[in-house]
Amino acid sequence: MNITIITVGKLKEKYLKQGIAEYTKRLGAYAKIDIVELADEKAPEVLSDSEMQQVKNKEGERILSKISPDHHVIALAIQGKMKSSEELADTLDKLATYGKSKVAFIIGGSLGLSDVVLKRADEKLSFSKMTFPHQLMRLVLVEQVYRAFRINRGEPYHK
Repeated sequence: MNITIITVGKLKEKYLKQGIAEYTKRLGAYAKIDIVELADEKAPEVLSDSEMQQVKNKEGERILSKISPDHHVIALAIQGKMKSSEELADTLDKLATYGKSKVAFIIGGSLGLSDVVLKRADEKLSFSKMTFPHQLMRLVLVEQVYRAFRINRGEPYHK
């Protein structure tokens, strides 16, 4: 399986980079993983609704340019469906079984994802109703994808 994580914004914190590197290395035994880091749109601290939409649209164009027609797209969004680790494992297992070996997870910038990206998504996934920094979500996502492969292989992993 080919997993692509498309994310808006640079990762700066060393501890997050180390955690992501560790899980990416572990995932290498199960899947090809590629993390595509896109620049976030520069914007002032306070934005009008239309300015927010413009920022999300520009970031959305960058995201869509990295998705191919054969990608199964899973967008991380607060309004998405919450799943247990076992349910995420089942989703990835079914995708592999039915020939959808290219999966793209999308993590938006600080303002979220554009409507166009959300429409392109085959599914929307929520980790919580809480808001998390997108850099932290990258680590959480990589860990959960690793956990999903361990679950699917029947390998032990701490609960």
